Amino acid sequence: MESNRRLFVGNLPYQVLERDIEDQFRGAGVVVSVNLMLDKMTGRSRGFAFVEFSTPEEANKAVEMFHGKDLGGRAMTVNMARPREERPPGDRPRDGYGGSGGYGGGNRGFRERGDRGGRSDWGDRGGREDRGGWRGDRE
Repeated sequence: MESNRRLFVGNLPYQVLERDIEDQFRGAGVVVSVNLMLDKMTGRSRGFAFVEFSTPEEANKAVEMFHGKDLGGRAMTVNMARPREERPPGDRPRDGYGGSGGYGGGNRGFRERGDRGGRSDWGDRGGREDRGGWRGDRE
């Protein structure tokens, strides 16, 4: 597959389907494939797709015809796709999900939500015996 036949199409409405994209872009030439990117967890559209044409000329024509054109109330971004960057397995960017920090960035998240403090305060509360123990242990 030649990269000069492959387009990136962004700012798509989340309800759009691959067949809608193919129908739209067929006006520029023969659409070989449409690959709508979906979220792995939800299965919903991520708002962008890749469209491959049979010739570079058709791909260029599609950029001219559809860049900035409205689809479902959104102005599409259409340009030549860049080659995918190779990354080693498991090398994902740290964007606030998973890894160290996670939700709220460690202990900071507790204080921001109005709790009494971070985890360092928990040790100062004492054991169960200092708080009266279990209800069954009381007289």
